[in-house]
Amino acid sequence: MITICLKPFFERGKEWIGLHLTQQMEEDPIKRLKGVKWSYRGRCWYMPCTREALIDFKTQLDEGVELDISLLKQYLQQRKTMVVGEQKTIASVTAVQLIQYPLCAENLLAYEAMRNLLVVKGYSTNTIRNYLYEFRLLLRLLKERSVNNLTKDQVQSYLLWLLEEQKCSETKVHTTVNAIKFYFEQVIGRSSEFYDLPRPGKPFKLPAILAEEEVLELIRSVANIKHRTMIMAGYSAGLRVSEITGLKLINIDSKRMQIHIQGAKGKKDRMVPLSKVLLANLREYYKLYKPQNYLFEVRPGIPLSTRTVHEIMQQAKQKIKLKKKGSVHMLRHSYATHLMEAGTDIRIIQHLLGHNSIRTTMLYTHVSKKAFDKIESPLDKLNW
Repeated sequence: MITICLKPFFERGKEWIGLHLTQQMEEDPIKRLKGVKWSYRGRCWYMPCTREALIDFKTQLDEGVELDISLLKQYLQQRKTMVVGEQKTIASVTAVQLIQYPLCAENLLAYEAMRNLLVVKGYSTNTIRNYLYEFRLLLRLLKERSVNNLTKDQVQSYLLWLLEEQKCSETKVHTTVNAIKFYFEQVIGRSSEFYDLPRPGKPFKLPAILAEEEVLELIRSVANIKHRTMIMAGYSAGLRVSEITGLKLINIDSKRMQIHIQGAKGKKDRMVPLSKVLLANLREYYKLYKPQNYLFEVRPGIPLSTRTVHEIMQQAKQKIKLKKKGSVHMLRHSYATHLMEAGTDIRIIQHLLGHNSIRTTMLYTHVSKKAFDKIESPLDKLNW
């Protein structure tokens, strides 16, 4: 009996099925089959990872050939759970992880149960992605051991390992704690045992703020009107990068001079003032690009990715040789700080930014130069 083992692998941006003989043969029974190719990198025959290709392959096999599909079946089960919704393609990193670090059956069910509850409870896409990513890192380390059997001490040891051995940031460990607490407390109902997981103290870091002159220089450096308008929108209304890409034509109310931000962080809507300068630029931009649904589209009806906006911002910073660290969110920080320095009430700034707590908005009191303008350094008072 000849046995061919089917192993999934990822190459050139696609999923493939590797065909491996489990014993040495004088004559290779695979090379004469239609639809298979030789991979010099993988040193094996392979075919597309599709149902049609597999069916066609099976119909060509002789009676004395047996298929071992255990590894392929395991991969497809993992893929079905990890890749959901309308997504048809899979990232190379995800595919390699599924092949190299498959979850055991019980932990795969745990992952699926957590994902389903996050969706039912209406958590944001970003929160779902971050929680599942951190939870899966833990499940990978457990291998064949069930996550449901972990004790509180073992979970704390894992958090300590992340901090001391992996040198993870406090912010990442906070997300890990939130993900673990969600699973144990809300998915499987361990309400009392895991409520007091220790959290590392977060460092107090101030955001980088652009001077008004730097904002102007940054905007003027962008020649493409579409890209320039995105930067202007981010600064003029204090938008998050996801809010920039999510803007639709109907969100721009030129009669009332407002921008309607829909489904922002926390699934909250808010209204912000529409800048006259931005409106003039938007009208010029619209005449050239004619967007259909979203304000900034990569093609009709499809919004630009947040990654593209980040790249545009970085290119603009490099062009004016701006050394301050920060991405598109720097525009939002600068917007809030400049409003505060202009005397805008902090409660209004809180509403414009969409903050739940005034404490979050209070951060900008630490970077505003308004309080320092009247302070003279002792060095300047010396009789030079």
